[in-house]
Amino acid sequence: MAVTVNGVEKKSPAKKAGIKAGDILVAINGNEIIDVLDYRFYQNEKDPSVEIIRKNKNRIIRVKKEEEQELGLEFCDYLMDEKRSCKNKCIFCFIDQLPPNMRETLYFKDDDSRLSFLFGNYITLTNLTEHEISRIIKLHISPVNISVHTTNPELRCEMMNNRFAGDTLSIIKRFDDAGIKMNFQLVLVPGYNDGQELERSLKELSEYKNALSIASVPVGLTRFREGLTEIEPFCEQTAKAVIEITEKIAASNLEKYGEPRVFAADEFYLKAKMAMPKPEDYGEYNQLDNGVGMWSLFEKEAHEALQSLSSPEKPRRVSAVTGVAAEPLIKSVVDKANLKWHNLDADVYSIKNDFFGEQITVAGLVTGQDIINQLKNKDIAGEILIPSNMLRFEGDLFLDNVSVGKVEEELGVKVTVTGVGGYDFVEALRGGENNG
Repeated sequence: MAVTVNGVEKKSPAKKAGIKAGDILVAINGNEIIDVLDYRFYQNEKDPSVEIIRKNKNRIIRVKKEEEQELGLEFCDYLMDEKRSCKNKCIFCFIDQLPPNMRETLYFKDDDSRLSFLFGNYITLTNLTEHEISRIIKLHISPVNISVHTTNPELRCEMMNNRFAGDTLSIIKRFDDAGIKMNFQLVLVPGYNDGQELERSLKELSEYKNALSIASVPVGLTRFREGLTEIEPFCEQTAKAVIEITEKIAASNLEKYGEPRVFAADEFYLKAKMAMPKPEDYGEYNQLDNGVGMWSLFEKEAHEALQSLSSPEKPRRVSAVTGVAAEPLIKSVVDKANLKWHNLDADVYSIKNDFFGEQITVAGLVTGQDIINQLKNKDIAGEILIPSNMLRFEGDLFLDNVSVGKVEEELGVKVTVTGVGGYDFVEALRGGENNG
């Protein structure tokens, strides 16, 4: 499938070679270009031959460039093709639990292998064609992030409401045999894939020689579940059971493979009221986006920042805003900062999730309207800090479409968006290089 060139970067190799907007890209070094993965892989070669169509005539243009240098072509869509939507109807799907009248893009369920490689998204394998499987192996696209949930084929079909979901587990072995590194996630639903089923899944996934990590993540339940499968949230007892299974297999893996490979999300430790593992227990932190090791890494980075950064140059008052789950962590860091820097007066406000429901406690799902409603009568500082994961990629809107500017207007404060790491947070507490 040929792709139309939408633009060419100035002074790029493609521009110098004479490729123009409107040209149709057909192939690079004889390799057909179907989408962004083909383009990104084959453009890396030195002095490639680029086949285009211009005015209905095929042309071969030799482009002079170094190996790994970008060609400089631009396309209307980043993927150069439509996103692929999910074919499953998982009983735990978070998107099915969203309220009406949110941004249209939030309701799209992607299950696209290209997004897995480019942005770390997780795929279920049920959407992959034979062409895509072969391409991943041929191009050695790695790592691939896979939503497994269970290695029991029948249970996987039941949980994902897809009769082919069990069969696609065989793709994992094909990837493993081809040397494709993989990260796995299991969204755990009490009474379904925890207990003995969890133990089975963790053991079987651990045996793949190219398994980088396996994360157990608790199901997220909003208050908008009418008509959906009845699911109970994890409690202290069931969360402890997940941790016991995970840590037992991690210890076995450490002895067998020299690495734990399996991890439980931070949320399980919070629900179980157990101490978090140490930073060194998480290896390369392959599952941070799944909330695995975030607490430990944040604490470590915050400690390093407090050791290395000097106190604010002038008195500073600021309020940190977070979700319920992270409040103890954020408050601990803020208390240490207040103690060390006597001219800092910082406090912490945790926001209960009225929008999605009280079972949702993570900071990344806090909405603008909940911040406004819960802080409008509080004695907050003239500046509040919020983590960037509360906002969409552009950094302007919360999940409920409330803007940062609206929060500032309603509360009469300045909103400062911080990075999600501990060092970034402490630096923002201090006021940055210019001290606010």
